[in-house]
Amino acid sequence: MPAYRLLFFCFAALSFTLGLGAEPTPAKRATARETRATPEEPGITFNSVHVDGPYIALTFDDGPSATLTPKLLDLLAARHIKATFFVIGENVAEHPEIVARAAREGHEIGNHSWSHPNFGKMSDGGVRRQLQQTDDAIKNATGKRPTLMRPPYGSITTREKRWIHDEFGYDIILWDVDPYDWKRPGPAVVRARILKETRPGSIVLSHDIHPGTIEAMPSTFDELEAKGFKFVTVSELIRIATARPSSHPSPQPSGSVPPSATGSPSPIPSPASSPSN
Repeated sequence: MPAYRLLFFCFAALSFTLGLGAEPTPAKRATARETRATPEEPGITFNSVHVDGPYIALTFDDGPSATLTPKLLDLLAARHIKATFFVIGENVAEHPEIVARAAREGHEIGNHSWSHPNFGKMSDGGVRRQLQQTDDAIKNATGKRPTLMRPPYGSITTREKRWIHDEFGYDIILWDVDPYDWKRPGPAVVRARILKETRPGSIVLSHDIHPGTIEAMPSTFDELEAKGFKFVTVSELIRIATARPSSHPSPQPSGSVPPSATGSPSPIPSPASSPSN
């Protein structure tokens, strides 16, 4: 009898072990669900797009600056370049005439929060106030509500993206080219980094609050143009996006993330290391 019991327990243990190998753990199944596109996850976040042509979007954050943004607008106007400005609400309230000028000259204005906090660490109510105040300030300055939002530091949760898009109608705009101009490496370095990293469909990040950035822009614009790039606003870039070619196309569920949208830049500077994005 003891030998029979021993044989029974060995057989039971073997069956249990094989069962574990055949069935994934709940944690693994949860991970698979989190990373798979679903109809509830629309393409609302962009750090670049796929385009059939040499189109790029230049973006400038954290302004308007009383002295530097007008200089940048002069440079853009001289070259007939349209850009997208992600503005800080406090600065808009202080210099509405600069934002009004930018919009009047064909540039796009996006929401970059009221005071540049870390959305990923805030309550929904706090984020909502930051966005609404800035939305109101932009509308007061330009007569139009923004349709784009860039979270400070690129810090935002997936859940925040969804409710912000649902409530405000914003597309969430990140970037794929970052010259780290907030570290003030000098105009030559800013220019070299932008020229090296920019590809068709890129969203280029810079800041119109740093003198070195503005100093880098004339030659940067000229060399990008010499490479054949054409400048459009972020909304225009998204509108002309095309599906990425695939050698193994598969049906996409209705409402899933479009192939032209990518979810987040890599790497995103952390709030601790990047005070200005």
